[in-house]
Amino acid sequence: MNILMYLIPIALSLGALGLYAFFWASRNDQFDDLDGAASRALRDDDE
Repeated sequence: MNILMYLIPIALSLGALGLYAFFWASRNDQFDDLDGAASRALRDDDE
């Protein structure tokens, strides 16, 4: 039962860290052009 005293705060802090990372990425426009990056990877522009 003592292990829960460690696991619950660790799980909550990892969840909060993931939520913070998602909001940080959203605020810094990481999710704006998802299709553009995929099409640029497939396009062959050797000039």
